Amino acid sequence: MTHRRAVLTLLAATLMWSIAGVVTRHLDSARSFEVTFWRSAFTVPALLVLLTGLRGSQALWRSMIEGGRTLWLSALCWAVMFTAFMLAITLTTVANVLVTMAIAPLLTALLARLVLGHRLAARTWGAIIVAGIGIAWMYAREVNTADARQLLGTAVALGVPIAAAVNWTVIQHSRHRADLDLLPAVLIGALLSALLTLPLALPFAASAHDLGLLALLGVVQLAIPCLMAVAAARHLSAPEASLLSLLEVVFGVAWAWLGANEAPAAHVLVGGTLVLGALAANEALALNRASPQR
Repeated sequence: MTHRRAVLTLLAATLMWSIAGVVTRHLDSARSFEVTFWRSAFTVPALLVLLTGLRGSQALWRSMIEGGRTLWLSALCWAVMFTAFMLAITLTTVANVLVTMAIAPLLTALLARLVLGHRLAARTWGAIIVAGIGIAWMYAREVNTADARQLLGTAVALGVPIAAAVNWTVIQHSRHRADLDLLPAVLIGALLSALLTLPLALPFAASAHDLGLLALLGVVQLAIPCLMAVAAARHLSAPEASLLSLLEVVFGVAWAWLGANEAPAAHVLVGGTLVLGALAANEALALNRASPQR
């Protein structure tokens, strides 16, 4: 894969990820845990088919059996991300969820410093502080609105970047193991998410229309772009991949605004500008300086 093709592939994956919010807003009767269950449930067979085609059935099952604690820890992180994201989308606005998720690269940098001993450049510390102010501003305004549902949704969304930071740290820590294939962790994570939310999703209320949209999310919004992103990320630097992934926030908020008339609140725009600006500046400086101290 050439660099240009890797960029275009990741852009396509980002665009596919971003449709979750607007599609969810057009559901008829499925809500909360049922939405989460069906999306994860549709993701499982899609990933099974895709991974079998990529790895072969024997290699896939062998990697799942021999992956050990590292594979299952990564799978647990994926399960948290899949579950927390959809639950948050049903509780609060798309903008709240996506802006909260945008702090994942900075949380990853901080966790890598604490766990792996990676040295952080001064610009990254500055970005963490500015992004923290942006998130604090958003949360403070949510508390002041006295809307418990909105506040809960934003809090649940925080589970996504935390799990993502843990997952990336696990992947970084295991890079020296050439025999370890962590791609099946995505499949296991989707299966865990479906199993954990199934009891809470009953009794089912989804219409045929809902099931069609949730199948679209499971296959097109989750399974396919996850594999595309993994393939593209091998040919891109971490700062470049992080910058490109920020487009999910822009695309997602725009789709919700245009397709579901869900305009972001003023405090979300202010907090989101701080978060995205801090991350974009940090990663742009990393690209310009090509510094190993990230």
